[in-house]
Amino acid sequence: QVQLVESGGGLVQAGGSLRLSCAASGRTFGIYTMGWFRQAPGKEREFVAGIYWRGARTFYADSVKGRFTISRDNAKNSVYLQMNSLKPEDTAVYYCAVDRDLLGATSSLEYDYWGQGTQVTVSS
Repeated sequence: QVQLVESGGGLVQAGGSLRLSCAASGRTFGIYTMGWFRQAPGKEREFVAGIYWRGARTFYADSVKGRFTISRDNAKNSVYLQMNSLKPEDTAVYYCAVDRDLLGATSSLEYDYWGQGTQVTVSS
C-alpha cells in the first residue's frame, strides 16, 4: 500500500500562486505515474496534471496548461504542483494520486492510491 499526504493548500486571491506538495510513503516501488486531480462541489473529480515517475515526462489538462507545473523528487518520494495565475474556477479540493500499472492515464478510475486532499480557494 501507498500512503499519500498533501499539503500547501489555502486561500489566495485571483492571479496569485500556490505550491502543493505530496509526500508518499509505504510501498512506493513500482510507481508508473503520479498525478494531481481536483474536485469542486457538485462536480466529478477531474484530471489536472501528471508525471512519469522514472522519465519525468509531464502532461496537463488543457484548462491549466501554461499556468501549472508538476514536478517530482524521487529521493523524497514527493510530487509538487506549482500553480500560477490562479483563477476562481481553480477552487477545489486537490488530490494527489498514484497509478501503478499505467503510464500517462488521465482518468481517476485508473489510479490506485489517493491522498486525503487539500483545499484550494481562489477569491475574486
